[in-house]
Amino acid sequence: MNTQKSRESREGFWKRFFDSPAWWSLKASRTAQIALVTGILLIALALGAPVLSTQNPFDLATIDISFANLPPSWTEEGDPAFLFGTDDQGRDLWSAMLYGMRLSLAISVAAVALSILLGVSLGLLAGFAGGWTESIIMRICDIMLSFPAILLALLIDGILRAALPPGEHTMLPYMVLVAAITLSGWVPYARTVRSMTLVERNREYVLSARVIGVKRPVILWRHILPNVLGPVFVLATLHVATAILTEATLSFLGVGVPPTTPSLGTLIRIGSDFLFSGEWWITIIPGAALVALILSVNLVGDWLRDAFNPALTN
Repeated sequence: MNTQKSRESREGFWKRFFDSPAWWSLKASRTAQIALVTGILLIALALGAPVLSTQNPFDLATIDISFANLPPSWTEEGDPAFLFGTDDQGRDLWSAMLYGMRLSLAISVAAVALSILLGVSLGLLAGFAGGWTESIIMRICDIMLSFPAILLALLIDGILRAALPPGEHTMLPYMVLVAAITLSGWVPYARTVRSMTLVERNREYVLSARVIGVKRPVILWRHILPNVLGPVFVLATLHVATAILTEATLSFLGVGVPPTTPSLGTLIRIGSDFLFSGEWWITIIPGAALVALILSVNLVGDWLRDAFNPALTN
């Protein structure tokens, strides 16, 4: 009986999905289709890094410095064992890119999740409570908008280096990246959710819940929150692309992950030192992967925005 109900539930979900405006919007947009397939492919490659890579860039025993700066395999001087060539440390660029995308996605998704948690919570509180609570939260939002992610990363890096003992600095770069992206990214969620909560709190279902004595946390969690999540999902998709770019920028500037740890930002930074000496592949290929990943996520976010808000479609 439970198996049959589960199957019927799945069939009902897919039927609702294929009848939804999002599906018809996707069918009508070739750009969204290409972006979605590209994004899924790149994410699958990143998640499958341990299986698809030919070398573990974290294992120093598999790295030979004598293979440093080899060009891609399709060039005259290339080695068939290294599809995209190698970097200055002798790491296989294909493997380093897979692990780098995996790390960039992990940091970005973690930061976006924390941004959603912080922003949605404060937005619900500001919109429902009103008064001085709303004023304080909104003024904090205004203050946070004046701090770019790079400045926050430098500030957090200095504070954590002074506060943590030297033995605990191994995880420091990742903590700095997640904290900087989170603190610079929660404000749009808070402002969006607060605006929608101001509307939802005067709806009949909320007023009815208040009349029968439902507690405020229950009203926020069970009644208002599900009705404000649509735009949050759209914002989150676009925020993932911004977070990936921010992580790459900070790593490029030396505030993010160290050069010995592969990420798209560190690979581009390493390659920039060799770009004018002819080793173009160390920068160009990871840069192209970064552009493809960010562009695909942004285009998927645009499709979701149009699907959830048809009035915004040009």
